[in-house]
Amino acid sequence: MARNEEKAQSMLNRFVAMKEEEQRKPKERRPYLASQCRDLAEADKWRQQIMREIGRKVADIQNEGLGEHRLRDMNDEINKLLREKVHWERRIVELGGPNYYRYSAKMTDLEGNIVDIPNPGGRGPGYRYFGAAKKLPGVRELFEKPPEMRKRRTRYDIYKRIDATYYGYRDDEDGILEKLEGQAEKELRAAALISWTEMENIKKEARKAVRSGEVVEVGAVSKILFEEEEDVVEEERRKEREREQKDKEKEFVVHVPLPDDEEIKKRILETKKREMLEKYTSTELLKELTEAKTLLNIQR
Repeated sequence: MARNEEKAQSMLNRFVAMKEEEQRKPKERRPYLASQCRDLAEADKWRQQIMREIGRKVADIQNEGLGEHRLRDMNDEINKLLREKVHWERRIVELGGPNYYRYSAKMTDLEGNIVDIPNPGGRGPGYRYFGAAKKLPGVRELFEKPPEMRKRRTRYDIYKRIDATYYGYRDDEDGILEKLEGQAEKELRAAALISWTEMENIKKEARKAVRSGEVVEVGAVSKILFEEEEDVVEEERRKEREREQKDKEKEFVVHVPLPDDEEIKKRILETKKREMLEKYTSTELLKELTEAKTLLNIQR
């Protein structure tokens, strides 16, 4: 029997193959430029053809055993087909077709995050890596995120953000501080007014008593004393206690008569009275009071 190769070379078989080729339509080639295509259906057909070629090459580039040079060449071919696909998609939009570029897939890194390496020319999606090409030396570093370096702020940057709000000049604009301080201000004003009124009344009573020559009550005298005078009294009392303590520690014979407690209290009261008169009465009023006591022969 004749072999298959011999049958294919027979005259009848060659004649049948020639007739089939004559009946077939001539094989169409994709236009080199997308602008040469005038039909929307033809442009969509060429785009689908490019998509099939890209799919085949992306499936082949997943094999890490192809070698570095083969992977780089195949990745270049895929990027070239992607650029050509973009041209055909723009042409489809110009012919009135759908915008495929808007819904195109994005490139992802090894962890699945979307990454686009920008094109130095500023046009198009830039160069992309697929499959095993992402693990090539020098490519893996492109997908690694650089550590964030915290830049130290300069004195200029610090002062640049300082405005009137930083110094508190705008605290009153919201109205909150005014409400809070308003209530406290009213309370302080009322307390100060009460204290001032009380002190004025006591001063008037003291002046009347001085003019009439009467002794002011001890309770009224104590109210007139201010904080400084109270501190002085406390200091005198402390010194007196220390003096008494020293006297107890060191006993000695007294050759002169000493005043008792009542005389000391009387002298302290007279001293306080004298200080009050000097503070709340003028010099002219003291002269008048001295003259009146001299005329009336009052010895106190």
